[in-house]
Amino acid sequence: MNQIFSVDGKTILVTGGSRGIGRAIVRAMVQGGASVIVNFVREQKSADTLISELGEENLTLVRADLTREKGMRTLIAALEGMALDGLIHCAATGIHGPVKDLSMKHWDWTMNLNVRAFFDLILRLKHQLGHGASVIALSSEGAVRAVPKYTLIGASKGALESLCRHLAVDMCDQGVRFNILAPGSVLTDSWKVFDDWEERIAMVKAKIPGNELATLEEIATVALFLCSEASKGINGQTLVVDRGERIVI
Repeated sequence: MNQIFSVDGKTILVTGGSRGIGRAIVRAMVQGGASVIVNFVREQKSADTLISELGEENLTLVRADLTREKGMRTLIAALEGMALDGLIHCAATGIHGPVKDLSMKHWDWTMNLNVRAFFDLILRLKHQLGHGASVIALSSEGAVRAVPKYTLIGASKGALESLCRHLAVDMCDQGVRFNILAPGSVLTDSWKVFDDWEERIAMVKAKIPGNELATLEEIATVALFLCSEASKGINGQTLVVDRGERIVI
């Protein structure tokens, strides 16, 4: 592989890395030669299978709830002394439902992990993010378009995208890049919160050129690129990986 596209020898933190897109990114990074710290909260068995699959040599698991001070301290302690080449924020949560069913508790629950925890990590790790480090925040179409029953998650992703753009400017002197990775519809367990999830997927496929969803591996490949030297000219941008889903009305 051309070394400019390589992540070999890099140290990368992935939050929400035990399942879904985060897990696919962890797998790609380790297979590319990076040492990866995987943060997760639940699904200990799922996290343990990463060790079984990828080995212990380049993989560290840290169970910590980043919405709580104790959890944040646990993760920061595990990273003590490490120089980070990348941080990928895949951790996310939220409530699906119409506004009439939402509350401020739902707002706090969603924003605390999706946005606040990310900013808290940046503040605590800013001196460990070395020159040339790449920070990636995972977003979604709901950041820029109104999606039914997605109000709070969409708002949190919009805030996350704006935050990354401002950080891209504020931390450029330190040589740290910030970008947003916005996948299209990807087949993960998150769809199953909807009773009609199979019908929803069928409708999405019907509008995508080629009628196929983006894959986890395709998303992970773009994350690899953003953590490599090949992407050093990309900063403060949103990269959409959706096989053309957003271009069709």
